[in-house]
Amino acid sequence: MSEITLPEEAEALPEILPAPASHGRIVGLALRHPGIAIGGALIAVMTFLAIAAPWLGTVDPEALDPANMLIGPSAGHWFGTDMLGRDIYSRVLYGARVSLVVGFAVAALSSVGGMAIGLVSGFIRPLDPVLMRIMDGVMAIPAILLAIALMALTQGSVGNVIIAITVSQIPQVARLVRGMVLGLREQPFVEAAIAAGTRTPRLIWRHIVPNTLAPVIVQATYVCASAMIIEAILDFIGAGTPPVVPSWGNIMAEGRALWQVKPFIVFIPAIFLSVTVLAVNLLGDGMRDALDPRQGGRRA
Repeated sequence: MSEITLPEEAEALPEILPAPASHGRIVGLALRHPGIAIGGALIAVMTFLAIAAPWLGTVDPEALDPANMLIGPSAGHWFGTDMLGRDIYSRVLYGARVSLVVGFAVAALSSVGGMAIGLVSGFIRPLDPVLMRIMDGVMAIPAILLAIALMALTQGSVGNVIIAITVSQIPQVARLVRGMVLGLREQPFVEAAIAAGTRTPRLIWRHIVPNTLAPVIVQATYVCASAMIIEAILDFIGAGTPPVVPSWGNIMAEGRALWQVKPFIVFIPAIFLSVTVLAVNLLGDGMRDALDPRQGGRRA
């Protein structure tokens, strides 16, 4: 008993204490990577504004008020009104719904589609040249031009905008996953699973997919930001959602003819779009640093 001293017991205590709570790990992650905290907070605010638009909006975003056309910010109209007397504040809140839905939907669909193509291309060698040449052909066309071309073949709607942008974003995810799969195939744990007779579907699901999720999630944030910008561009040039739909791109398009005398019509939705895209990019950068041990090592 004399050999065991109190300091040694005190030093041993941290080894037997339970792991910290999950909320503690989340706080620590946010402190180490401010981009995650700032980007996540801004996205949460924008999501709240979009969901609560019916209660936060002052008036119906489509209500016409010819007696109050083109008035500046005031107590009755916080962001002013457009050329038809519609309340810009309410339209901006509802516009957040369109941008967030398009961004999140494109990120999810392109990640799933690109991951499926990348896994097949990287693991089934005979299909690799065919799939990659198709992806190269799609990537050869700028995303915005491809989206415009696809929208020209369909009617303007949020759903068609999502499909058009998703098609242009899938090749980026597919090539990312394909490159990772080619590297993972040479890893000892994959070769051991193959030698043990593991079937290909089980091998992909148990060993390949988990090792590609982190980079795909990070890539999805950049796809989300890009999708929001492309959606706004499509609306701005009249190739996206119908003009009656309150979206940030449509609001800016309606105010471009008067931007010199009534710049708030263009600048206010542009600021909301810029902040949202910045938030998604900050979140993506923070997640990249948090999920990449090499990045974390440099910053430690």
